[in-house]
Amino acid sequence: MENSSVDIRLLNERINQKSSFIDLLNLEIGKSIVGQKYMIERLLIGLLAQGHILLEGVPGLAKTLAIKSLAQAINGKFSRIQFTPDLLPADVVGTMIYNQQQNQFQVRKGPIFANFVLADEINRAPAKVQSALLEAMQEKQITLGETTFKLEEPFLVLATQNPIEQEGTYALPEAQVDRFMRKVVIGYPEKEEERLIIRQNINPQLQTKINPVISHEQILEARDLVREVYMDEKIEKYILDIVFASRQPETYKLAKLKPLISYGASPRASINLALASKAYAFIKRRGYVIPEDVRAVCMDVMRHRIGVTYEAEAENMTSEMIVSEILNAVEVP
Repeated sequence: MENSSVDIRLLNERINQKSSFIDLLNLEIGKSIVGQKYMIERLLIGLLAQGHILLEGVPGLAKTLAIKSLAQAINGKFSRIQFTPDLLPADVVGTMIYNQQQNQFQVRKGPIFANFVLADEINRAPAKVQSALLEAMQEKQITLGETTFKLEEPFLVLATQNPIEQEGTYALPEAQVDRFMRKVVIGYPEKEEERLIIRQNINPQLQTKINPVISHEQILEARDLVREVYMDEKIEKYILDIVFASRQPETYKLAKLKPLISYGASPRASINLALASKAYAFIKRRGYVIPEDVRAVCMDVMRHRIGVTYEAEAENMTSEMIVSEILNAVEVP
């Protein structure tokens, strides 16, 4: 036991050193974004845990600006795809173009070939475009003609959807939503923050350029370290209890939730909950996971993975309320 405690202490020191770039990144992104700490923290977790993020929030909450700033701070290539009902898969992944001079087909790569891809209003595009994007997210490669291209690491897709306008939208199917590591819902800034936002946007002197502060190599190294973060068996059991409570609520004294859940969280939820908890511990500069880490990331990982029945809708029960009930009922180690 003593040996393992020494290992954890060494790991803790290593992670404390290696995670110092998190503060640098936050400072740099803070130059252009006021507040929204929650969203930026979630973006960093996605980056470190290799998980794509689905962002939901009303227009104008700096979703695009946040990922653009992150891309600039990491010196990564950023591209934005505005999804529309007439978009085609070739507009996302690229296509083969015939070159008359050379008498042959040439590959024209699409906007998906970047480190940070913002898929804006993903629910506006038809299913075939959504599936083209999701294949790229899952396989991290694209096939054009007969050639397969690997996507450059780090590769992070941030998809946004507006909760307001539901007309002319194609809802993402459950299987596709499940591919997103987390669904982050963001709200309005505080009054004081908004005052600063107004000042920053009115005064040109306050608008500063974002400089690259870390390299791709540092991000890839940090990703490997995140996987080394120590997770005790008790924490593993806690994660499993949370996920299983969504599938068999009656075994956790939550029989009242049984008629409200149409399907529970998939094994992807357990994997992502463990990974996100490790990434969260890393951001907090710790070499081990504590139950608070799991609770902090749980809502984002679970909210889009639990299906609610018509009965739940009639009672105005959302999947968020169900996750809260589960978190309150499952015993914390």
